Amino acid sequence: MPRSSMTDRDEALLSAAEAFAKSVFEGESTGHDWPHTQRVFRTAMKLAAEEGADPLITGLAALLHDTDDRKISPETSRDLSNARSFLEKNGVDAKTRDRILAIIRQVSFAGKDSVVPDTAEGCCVQDADRLDATGAIGIARTFAYGGAHGRPLWDPSIPIETDLSREAYEARETSSVHHFYEKLFLLKDLMNTRSARSLAEKRENLMREYLAAFLAEWNGIDG
Repeated sequence: MPRSSMTDRDEALLSAAEAFAKSVFEGESTGHDWPHTQRVFRTAMKLAAEEGADPLITGLAALLHDTDDRKISPETSRDLSNARSFLEKNGVDAKTRDRILAIIRQVSFAGKDSVVPDTAEGCCVQDADRLDATGAIGIARTFAYGGAHGRPLWDPSIPIETDLSREAYEARETSSVHHFYEKLFLLKDLMNTRSARSLAEKRENLMREYLAAFLAEWNGIDG
């Protein structure tokens, strides 16, 4: 369904959601920031047009997907009160509100407990969010988040785990390089849409080239 099918009220809702999300992420510098949300929104809307997904539900879910993220708003993450409050205050009907909140709950990577969204809109938002964790932007976000949380660049003494439960994944304290193996290199095969899979393959190749160079320099064997 193209964005051109949206009403003026729909567009006004998206504009309000953009302003709300931007206010939530003011001062955020760990990679879960307003530019991240902007990129996820743009990519999700592109995927929605290709997949025939509802542009309003896709757009609102993309713009609100991190407003209650446990890493930046742990006090609201359980009941999604930031997103819920925005939708209620802006007159979004209960059925649409529930669809959007369900997508937000399904988006995040959770190790082997990650879920496949049960709607086309959810698949588009999840793919867009995961794409933004890959490629050149993904590399930058990984080290920005690691630095903000005191993680070492790399600690080869810590074993790499790639089959973690949600609980184990969220509790794990490792290095930024571990994040490539324990999440980022898994994302390509978890994409839901054809376009996202194609983009993810290119971005994974870039990350693997980067990490090979990083480890060669780390071990002093480059050149």
